Amino acid sequence: MRWRFQFRRIGFSVVSTVLAASMAVASGTRPAEGGSGVVNVVNFIRGVEPRVQVDLYEPVVQQIRLAREYGLPVTFLIQYDALVQDRFVELLRRELRETDEIGAWLEVVQPQVEAAGLTWRGRFPWDWHTDVGFTVGYTPAQREKLIDVYMERFRAAFGRWPRSVGCWLIDAHTLNYLADKYGIVAACICKDQVGTDGYTLWGGYWNQAYYPSRRNAFMPAQSAERQLNVPVFRMLGSDPIYQYDHGLGEAAQGVVSLEPVYPQAGGNPDWVRWFFNVNFATPSLGFGYAQVGQENSFGWPDMSKGLTDQMRLLAEWSRAGRIRVETLSASGEWFRRTFPHTPATSVSALTDWKNEGRQSIWYNSRFYRMNLLVEQGGCRIRDLHLFDEDYVERYLEKNVTTHACTYDTLPVVDGFNWSSPDHRAGLRPVLLGADGTRRPLTGDQPSTCRVTVSDPDALLIAVSAPGGGELGIRCEPARLTCRLQGVTARTEWGLELSWSPGKSVPIQRVAADSVEYLHNGFAYRLRCAAGTIESAAGRNGILIRADDTGTIRFEMAAR
Repeated sequence: MRWRFQFRRIGFSVVSTVLAASMAVASGTRPAEGGSGVVNVVNFIRGVEPRVQVDLYEPVVQQIRLAREYGLPVTFLIQYDALVQDRFVELLRRELRETDEIGAWLEVVQPQVEAAGLTWRGRFPWDWHTDVGFTVGYTPAQREKLIDVYMERFRAAFGRWPRSVGCWLIDAHTLNYLADKYGIVAACICKDQVGTDGYTLWGGYWNQAYYPSRRNAFMPAQSAERQLNVPVFRMLGSDPIYQYDHGLGEAAQGVVSLEPVYPQAGGNPDWVRWFFNVNFATPSLGFGYAQVGQENSFGWPDMSKGLTDQMRLLAEWSRAGRIRVETLSASGEWFRRTFPHTPATSVSALTDWKNEGRQSIWYNSRFYRMNLLVEQGGCRIRDLHLFDEDYVERYLEKNVTTHACTYDTLPVVDGFNWSSPDHRAGLRPVLLGADGTRRPLTGDQPSTCRVTVSDPDALLIAVSAPGGGELGIRCEPARLTCRLQGVTARTEWGLELSWSPGKSVPIQRVAADSVEYLHNGFAYRLRCAAGTIESAAGRNGILIRADDTGTIRFEMAAR
C-alpha cells in the first residue's frame, strides 16, 4: 500500500549536501566492481483508490512522457481493476514502445475475485488487508482461479501473457503456478520491512535478486532441485544504513527508500546521488541493483519532482556507461543466463549521508545474509539470518485469516526485533582480559572500515582497531570468518552476542561448537568451526571466544 507518507514523515532532517567523500566518488563513477549496475524503472497502475481523491490516470501519462524524454525503457505493472478500464489499456497500447514492457501487478481486487466466481470480502473494491488484497488470503485452488482470470484478461487486452509480475508479497504456490503454466521470467516484491502497511517481510535476501525455494517464495533456494528459476528482485531501494532501525520501539517501520514521494530520501536529490554512489560506484559483488518508479496511487503532484530528477540522473549515468536501464523481464532473462544459482552480492555504504560517521555493509548469498554496522566507538554485526529451503512459508497450503501476515527467514542475530531504543542487539567484538573482563574492541576511538572484493563470491571487510590492528571479516557464500590482525592480534578476543533484556529470542541451547535455535517451530543451528561458544555467565548473551590463531569461523550452510 505504501501510504504512510500521507500521515507521517520519516524522522530525519533533510540533508542539504551529500558527503564530500561520496561526491568525490561520483566524479569517477563506474559500474560496481564484480558486475554491472542494473536499474529497472517499474511503475504500477491501480484502477481505484478508496482512501483519497486522486487522479490515477495522469501519473501514467507523465511517467510515459518522462521515459520518452530521457530515452529510457520502462516497465508498467497493471492491476486487474486498471486492466478492465479501457483508458489505461488504450494508453499503454498507444504509447509504449517495443523496448518497454507491460507486466502484472498482483494485488487482488473485487472485480477479479468476482470474475473468478468467488465472494469479495473487502471493505472497498481494492482493500490492502492481507486476507483479501493479496493471494495469501485465498486457498491455493482459489489463487489459481484468480491468476487464470487475470491472465485471460491480460491476453485479451495485449495479445500475450505478461512475462514479469510484481506485488508487495507473492506466495510460493502463486509464483510456481505463474512460472509453470504462464512462463514468467521475473518477479519483484517489497523491500524488507516490519509491520508497515500490515505485513512483514524480514530477514530475506536484502537487495538485488535471488532464486526462491519452491516451498517459500521469500527464501533463497540452496539446491537445484528445490529452486524456482524465476529471479525475485527486491523493490524500492532501501537506505542501507538507516532503513533497518527505523521505527525501532514503534508498532511499524517507516520508510527511507528511493521512492520519490519521500522528501527526505527518494525525493531529495542529494540523498539519491548518495544512494546511486553506494549501489553503483562502490566495490560490490554480483551486480548493483535499484528499482526506480512509483505507484499511481500517490498522484502526480507528490511524485513529479523526485521522479523527474531520478529519471534525469538515470539517463546521465546510462549514457556514461555506469549503469544499464532495462525492463524487469530483460533483467530476469539476464539473471537466468548469468547465474545458475543465487549469486553472492553486497552493498557497501562507506559514507553517511547524515554525516554521523556510520558505515553499513550488506552481504548476501544463497545460504545467509549479514549486515555489519560501524559507528562511532564500535561496530557490530547487526543482522545475521540463515537461509534454509526446508523452512516452508506459512501460506504454502493455507490462507492467512488476519489483516496482517509475515514472511521471514531464520534469525541468528536480529538487530531490530531483539532490540529496544536503549539497547541495540548485535554481535560485537570484545577484547578479553585475563581477569575475565571484556571491553569493546574500539572503545571510544573512531572506527572505520574498508571493503575489498577478493573474488566473485567473497567480500573482505577490515575494521580499524586500537594500536594499528584490524578486525578482518571474510564473507563467503557458505562461511563467515573473523580474525584480529596486526598489533591487536596478540590480545585474546571474542564476539559477544547480546540482546535487549525482556526480549524473547529463539535460542534454545548453547554448546561449545554451536548455538541451537527454534523459530516458528523450525529448528536450526549456527555452527562454529573455529572458536568456542559459551554462555555469558551473569550476562544477557553469549560469548564466542577466538581460537589460538585469533580466528572465529562460522559454517553457514544449513547442511
